[in-house]
Amino acid sequence: MAEFSFDLNEDQKAVREWIHGFAADVMRPAAAEWDEREETPWPIIQEAAKIGLYSLDFYAQQYFDPTGLGIPMTMEELFWGDAGIALSIVGTGLAAVGVLANGTEEQIGTWIPQMYGDAGDVKVAAFCSSEPDAGSDVSAMRTRAVYDEAKDEWVINGTKTWATNGGIASVHVVVAAVDPGLGSKGHASFIIPPGTPGLSQGQKFKKHGIRASHTAEVVLDNVRVPGSCLLGGKEKLDERLARARERATAGGERLKNAAMATFEASRPAVGAMAVGTARAAYEVALDYAKTRQQFGRPVIDNQGVAFQLADMRTRIDAARLLVWRASWMAVNGKPFDSAEGSMSKLFASETAKTVTAQAVQILGGNGFTREYPVERMHRDSAIYTIFEGTSEIQRLVIARTLSGVPIR
Repeated sequence: MAEFSFDLNEDQKAVREWIHGFAADVMRPAAAEWDEREETPWPIIQEAAKIGLYSLDFYAQQYFDPTGLGIPMTMEELFWGDAGIALSIVGTGLAAVGVLANGTEEQIGTWIPQMYGDAGDVKVAAFCSSEPDAGSDVSAMRTRAVYDEAKDEWVINGTKTWATNGGIASVHVVVAAVDPGLGSKGHASFIIPPGTPGLSQGQKFKKHGIRASHTAEVVLDNVRVPGSCLLGGKEKLDERLARARERATAGGERLKNAAMATFEASRPAVGAMAVGTARAAYEVALDYAKTRQQFGRPVIDNQGVAFQLADMRTRIDAARLLVWRASWMAVNGKPFDSAEGSMSKLFASETAKTVTAQAVQILGGNGFTREYPVERMHRDSAIYTIFEGTSEIQRLVIARTLSGVPIR
């Protein structure tokens, strides 16, 4: 087990500098353009693939870093560059985590490489859980998967929404209800291979922020997939459903469902994304405050501005420490007995919204224009308190974990 440390080792520092260089030299100069275009920045994803930054090997190395800091370090630097472009680069990772969290070794080895492709033929993947009537309330999921025993196939019908890379992905990971009577405990995850008939893209959303990242509905109309596409396999699913039915009858403990297992694993990473955006806005505001002259002196000479910057930096550092703690715990098998994963995501996402708003305020009228990047960063930050569990849901998870009471 790796000891928890605030110091990155030499290899980690080298990787961080490498990612930072890509973020500064490739992502930032293109950020405003792709935000305006509201399109997937394929050329930048391809550039990332060429240098090995968008690849299964790279993310596997970071994911299995025994210190737990590989992924949060990577996320912070990329999202420091630009949140929309960064999400286009790392969005595939949520689908990959879905397979890692629920799949067999064979499924992991078969499907995750196909999610990324290679530098000559870049692919992306999508994780599809939310629905028009089932966001935070996952028990309301209407997408159904029915097993056709004669053909050993699953037939899936429903509509997913808010899917990053939805419809443009090579591989989709779809969460569906296999036993609706069990609510969220009756869910399972399925791989939808490339070119599967019946899967199509629905509405593409025009968003407030992270506009370089593709977000759309995914429609599943009598989609048939082989039994081997059920993550974890049918035997494991049948055992899990049997236990859930027993506990439901006895009023026993809750079981984690397929979507929640994925989100729990990814929450500290989302916190790291928020830290990156907050840090970027803080740095712009600090530089502006030191160079902007008002009443014959830099505006940072005023306590009203200087104290804001002090609070911004303090919150950013505190958020990073919560993210690093949760990331270290996760990779070293430490249980989140106090919902440390949700704590990290909650505090970091709220920090991003607060810090970017303060940055706009410090820049004044300039901060409200698209001539300065804090306007875009402020728009981008709004997503962190919404996706992969809203702030309200994080507080609910924390409160339930601490109290042991099924608070609603």
